[in-house]
Amino acid sequence: MGNKKKDMEKVAALDNEYTKEQYAEFQKQQKQLIFRRRRLAVVFLVAFVIFIVSGIQLMKDYQQLSAFKKQQTEAVAESAEADKKLKRLEQDVALLRDEDYVAKLARSRYYVSKEGEQIYNIPELGGTTSSSNEQKASDSQSQSHSSEKQSGE
Repeated sequence: MGNKKKDMEKVAALDNEYTKEQYAEFQKQQKQLIFRRRRLAVVFLVAFVIFIVSGIQLMKDYQQLSAFKKQQTEAVAESAEADKKLKRLEQDVALLRDEDYVAKLARSRYYVSKEGEQIYNIPELGGTTSSSNEQKASDSQSQSHSSEKQSGE
Protein backbone atom coordinates (compact mmCIF):
# COMPACT_ATOMS: atom_id res chain seq x y z
CA MET A 1 0.00 0.00 0.00
CA GLY A 2 2.88 2.30 0.62
CA ASN A 3 4.03 1.74 -2.96
CA LYS A 4 0.75 3.05 -4.41
CA LYS A 5 1.06 6.25 -2.46
CA LYS A 6 4.59 6.80 -3.73
CA ASP A 7 3.46 6.04 -7.26
CA MET A 8 0.62 8.59 -6.97
CA GLU A 9 3.08 11.26 -5.97
CA LYS A 10 5.03 10.60 -9.13
CA VAL A 11 1.95 11.16 -11.35
CA ALA A 12 1.49 14.77 -12.42
CA ALA A 13 -1.98 16.22 -13.03
CA LEU A 14 -2.69 17.65 -16.46
CA ASP A 15 -3.51 21.30 -16.50
CA ASN A 16 -6.20 21.54 -19.16
CA GLU A 17 -9.95 22.41 -19.39
CA TYR A 18 -11.19 18.82 -19.16
CA THR A 19 -9.31 18.04 -15.94
CA LYS A 20 -10.46 21.33 -14.44
CA GLU A 21 -14.09 20.47 -15.29
CA GLN A 22 -13.72 16.96 -13.88
CA TYR A 23 -12.12 18.32 -10.70
CA ALA A 24 -14.92 20.91 -10.33
CA GLU A 25 -17.56 18.19 -10.88
CA PHE A 26 -15.82 16.00 -8.30
CA GLN A 27 -15.81 18.89 -5.80
CA LYS A 28 -19.53 19.52 -6.49
CA GLN A 29 -20.35 15.85 -5.93
CA GLN A 30 -18.35 15.84 -2.69
CA LYS A 31 -20.26 18.90 -1.43
CA GLN A 32 -23.61 17.25 -2.32
CA LEU A 33 -22.53 14.05 -0.56
CA ILE A 34 -21.56 15.99 2.58
CA PHE A 35 -24.86 17.94 2.41
CA ARG A 36 -26.86 14.68 2.09
CA ARG A 37 -25.00 13.08 4.98
CA ARG A 38 -25.61 16.11 7.19
CA ARG A 39 -29.28 16.20 6.19
CA LEU A 40 -29.59 12.48 6.97
CA ALA A 41 -27.87 13.00 10.33
CA VAL A 42 -30.30 15.83 11.18
CA VAL A 43 -33.28 13.67 10.20
CA PHE A 44 -32.00 10.82 12.39
CA LEU A 45 -31.34 13.24 15.25
CA VAL A 46 -34.87 14.67 15.03
CA ALA A 47 -36.34 11.15 14.85
CA PHE A 48 -34.25 10.12 17.87
CA VAL A 49 -35.43 13.15 19.87
CA ILE A 50 -39.06 12.42 18.95
CA PHE A 51 -38.57 8.77 19.94
CA ILE A 52 -37.05 9.72 23.30
CA VAL A 53 -39.81 12.25 24.07
CA SER A 54 -42.47 9.71 23.09
CA GLY A 55 -40.84 7.07 25.26
CA ILE A 56 -40.71 9.37 28.27
CA GLN A 57 -44.36 10.34 27.77
CA LEU A 58 -45.29 6.68 27.40
CA MET A 59 -43.56 5.83 30.69
CA LYS A 60 -45.37 8.67 32.48
CA ASP A 61 -48.70 7.50 31.07
CA TYR A 62 -47.96 3.93 32.15
CA GLN A 63 -47.18 5.06 35.71
CA GLN A 64 -50.34 7.13 35.79
CA LEU A 65 -52.35 4.17 34.49
CA SER A 66 -50.98 1.90 37.19
CA ALA A 67 -51.85 4.53 39.82
CA PHE A 68 -55.40 4.74 38.44
CA LYS A 69 -55.71 0.95 38.51
CA LYS A 70 -54.61 0.94 42.13
CA GLN A 71 -57.19 3.62 42.97
CA GLN A 72 -59.83 1.62 41.11
CA THR A 73 -59.09 -1.52 43.14
CA GLU A 74 -59.25 0.47 46.36
CA ALA A 75 -62.53 2.06 45.28
CA VAL A 76 -64.01 -1.33 44.35
CA ALA A 77 -62.99 -2.77 47.72
CA GLU A 78 -64.41 0.26 49.50
CA SER A 79 -67.62 -0.02 47.51
CA ALA A 80 -67.99 -3.70 48.40
CA GLU A 81 -67.45 -2.86 52.05
CA ALA A 82 -70.04 -0.09 51.85
CA ASP A 83 -72.50 -2.50 50.19
CA LYS A 84 -72.01 -4.99 53.03
CA LYS A 85 -72.55 -2.26 55.59
CA LEU A 86 -75.66 -1.10 53.75
CA LYS A 87 -77.09 -4.64 53.78
CA ARG A 88 -76.41 -4.95 57.51
CA LEU A 89 -78.09 -1.62 58.16
CA GLU A 90 -81.07 -2.62 56.02
CA GLN A 91 -81.37 -5.82 58.04
CA ASP A 92 -81.20 -3.79 61.25
CA VAL A 93 -83.95 -1.51 59.97
CA ALA A 94 -86.07 -4.53 59.09
CA LEU A 95 -85.50 -5.97 62.56
CA LEU A 96 -86.38 -2.65 64.20
CA ARG A 97 -89.75 -2.75 62.44
CA ASP A 98 -90.54 -5.99 64.28
CA GLU A 99 -92.20 -5.14 67.61
CA ASP A 100 -91.06 -8.35 69.34
CA TYR A 101 -87.44 -7.65 68.45
CA VAL A 102 -87.68 -4.04 69.66
CA ALA A 103 -89.24 -5.22 72.93
CA LYS A 104 -86.43 -7.80 73.44
CA LEU A 105 -83.83 -5.18 72.60
CA ALA A 106 -85.28 -2.65 75.03
CA ARG A 107 -85.50 -5.24 77.80
CA SER A 108 -81.89 -6.35 77.27
CA ARG A 109 -80.34 -2.88 77.02
CA TYR A 110 -82.28 -1.07 79.71
CA TYR A 111 -82.97 -4.04 81.98
CA VAL A 112 -86.71 -3.55 81.69
CA SER A 113 -88.77 -6.61 82.48
CA LYS A 114 -92.26 -7.79 81.88
CA GLU A 115 -94.55 -8.27 84.77
CA GLY A 116 -93.34 -11.26 86.77
CA GLU A 117 -90.09 -11.57 84.78
CA GLN A 118 -86.71 -11.58 86.53
CA ILE A 119 -83.48 -10.36 84.88
CA TYR A 120 -80.08 -11.80 85.69
CA ASN A 121 -77.01 -9.88 84.45
CA ILE A 122 -74.35 -12.24 83.14
CA PRO A 123 -70.99 -10.53 82.37
CA GLU A 124 -69.50 -11.47 79.03
CA LEU A 125 -65.85 -11.79 78.07
CA GLY A 126 -65.71 -9.73 74.90
CA GLY A 127 -67.75 -6.59 75.55
CA THR A 128 -71.37 -6.00 74.69
CA THR A 129 -72.58 -6.11 71.12
CA SER A 130 -76.03 -6.14 69.64
CA SER A 131 -75.88 -9.93 69.17
CA SER A 132 -74.83 -10.43 72.77
CA ASN A 133 -77.61 -8.10 73.85
CA GLU A 134 -80.07 -10.15 71.84
CA GLN A 135 -78.71 -13.28 73.46
CA LYS A 136 -79.12 -11.69 76.89
CA ALA A 137 -82.69 -10.85 76.06
CA SER A 138 -83.46 -14.37 74.92
CA ASP A 139 -81.62 -15.84 77.93
CA SER A 140 -83.50 -13.61 80.33
CA GLN A 141 -86.80 -14.54 78.70
CA SER A 142 -86.08 -18.23 78.94
CA GLN A 143 -85.00 -17.81 82.55
CA SER A 144 -88.08 -15.80 83.38
CA HIS A 145 -90.32 -18.38 81.72
CA SER A 146 -88.69 -21.17 83.69
CA SER A 147 -88.95 -19.19 86.96
CA GLU A 148 -92.62 -18.40 86.24
CA LYS A 149 -93.33 -22.08 85.65
CA GLN A 150 -91.60 -23.04 88.88
CA SER A 151 -93.42 -20.38 90.92
CA GLY A 152 -96.71 -21.31 89.30
CA GLU A 153 -96.42 -24.98 90.26
